[in-house]
Amino acid sequence: MTSPDYISRKRAQSECIHLERIGRGVDIPRKRVESECFHPRHISQDVALTNLARALYAIYQKQGKIDDVDNTITLLRATLKLRPPEHPERSSSLDALALCLANRYDICGVVANLEEAVTLGRAALELRPPGHPDHGVTLHHLADYLRVRFQKAAAMQDLDEAIELHPSGHPDRFSSLHSLSLCLSNKYDSQGVVADLEEAVTLGRAALALCPQGHPDHATSLFNLAYYLVTRFQERAAIEDLNEAIELHRAALESCPTGHHHRSLPLSSLAPCLSNRYDNWGVVADLEEAVTLDREVLELCPLGHPDRATSLYNLACDLWRRFQKQDVIHDLDEAIELHRAALELHPHGHPNHPSSLHSLTVCLSNGYVKQGMVADLEEAIVLGRRALEVPGHPGRDMSLYDLACDFQRRFQIQAEVHDLDAAIELHRQALELRAIEHPDRSSSLHSLALCLSTRCDTLGMDAHLEEAVALGGAVLELCPPDHPRRHAFLSSLACDLWRKFQKQDMKHDFDEAIELQREAFKLCPTGHPDRSSSLQSLDLCLLSGYGGQGQVTDLEEAVIIRRAALELCPPGHPCRGENLYNLAEC
Repeated sequence: MTSPDYISRKRAQSECIHLERIGRGVDIPRKRVESECFHPRHISQDVALTNLARALYAIYQKQGKIDDVDNTITLLRATLKLRPPEHPERSSSLDALALCLANRYDICGVVANLEEAVTLGRAALELRPPGHPDHGVTLHHLADYLRVRFQKAAAMQDLDEAIELHPSGHPDRFSSLHSLSLCLSNKYDSQGVVADLEEAVTLGRAALALCPQGHPDHATSLFNLAYYLVTRFQERAAIEDLNEAIELHRAALESCPTGHHHRSLPLSSLAPCLSNRYDNWGVVADLEEAVTLDREVLELCPLGHPDRATSLYNLACDLWRRFQKQDVIHDLDEAIELHRAALELHPHGHPNHPSSLHSLTVCLSNGYVKQGMVADLEEAIVLGRRALEVPGHPGRDMSLYDLACDFQRRFQIQAEVHDLDAAIELHRQALELRAIEHPDRSSSLHSLALCLSTRCDTLGMDAHLEEAVALGGAVLELCPPDHPRRHAFLSSLACDLWRKFQKQDMKHDFDEAIELQREAFKLCPTGHPDRSSSLQSLDLCLLSGYGGQGQVTDLEEAVIIRRAALELCPPGHPCRGENLYNLAEC
């Protein structure tokens, strides 16, 4: 989601060249200002220079040429030289030059411009002590520069000073509330103190109350409050925060109709909120709307646009979500192409390079699973290895896990033991990065157990089977009774215990396998997609028990199980004949 800092700096740009306190009411053509500057008739040279600076900046606002900003700064420096410390308008020149330099930092990222803006802002404040009519405005500007410097250098004293500087009686109350709420939001991002976030929400609401519909800052205040609410939702997962943020973004979007130069901001913020709500509550309409909005954002970000890579990535991710839900292959194909395009704009060294690599890898793996295209699997492995070469990759555990799974898949089709060994090693590395409290630790334990069990089947190494059983037990300890994958974990451990029983003929292994398969079967009621496989696994264990120990109860239960399996295969089902035969065998 786009940060409100973007809007804040856009607002600062517009404030910068109002320069209303230096040439109030001046609005004259460039050539005339140049003439008056060099041939002053009725005004002093410092005022003429100021007028020219204001006119040049107005041209910049229309044409966007950085040269006009640079020339404005040059003129304001010349003006400042003509206004010594005792000059009554020196503070205005200091303030105006600081604003332009801060604006240039926003455009070019030259840190020296920001540092000079802070210095000039402090000098302007010294000339505008409490009681001066522009004291509050100058406080506001200096606080804004300090907040921006905090974002660059992460020096907490800058943010603390910015918060202290914000005046309570600022004549533009909205600007003060808006900037202070941004500071508190930044402080929360840096230190995680929830009270700062709560205050940012409160101030955001106060700012919105001052900007009703029709106010020029209405859309900005809607956007900012929505941003704080989304952040609070991420902190405490209260759905009302996300719902309110969505409604606020919708209102902001209405304030920016098609063709509006800021329309992409609410669009690009509303879509992730809808995706987030879909991820948490599964409302398909939210996902469909997110895809529609993502497409509109992409249309507003043509080749060369700084946000094009992000818009490509977001649309690709939402199409992948829809593919997972609806299993429509063209969504996956389009997601792969969009991720490829985003990756080209996120080359090695770009902060988003790892996430683009990983997302494309996941889509290619899915493509192999759904269509059996080995080339997709091979490319996924190549990209997965590249992702692990990126130093400091924040999602390294997931990249390790996904690459391990791809090696497992390739082993299944090529039966090369080195692929299985690579999968085991990668799963071990992923497990080391997933502590006991990690939400995906159970998946790593389970996948590693599967690989070890397969290696035992392939090479006959009992030690691998023993470790697989131990890992399976650890998985169940991490999974409460209502865990959505508990039935699969139960069945896997049962299968490994059954294998162990076949090798060692220990009755307690067999008994435990039966009990685990029964528990797994209970978690797969009628209509469950894994009910049939659960029936087959339980059936196999029961018949093994009858064959080995002659327990009639096992045979009777096997008959019941096979009748249930037959019910899942009505006339015309491809497996009906096999199930009829199995029942007859009992």
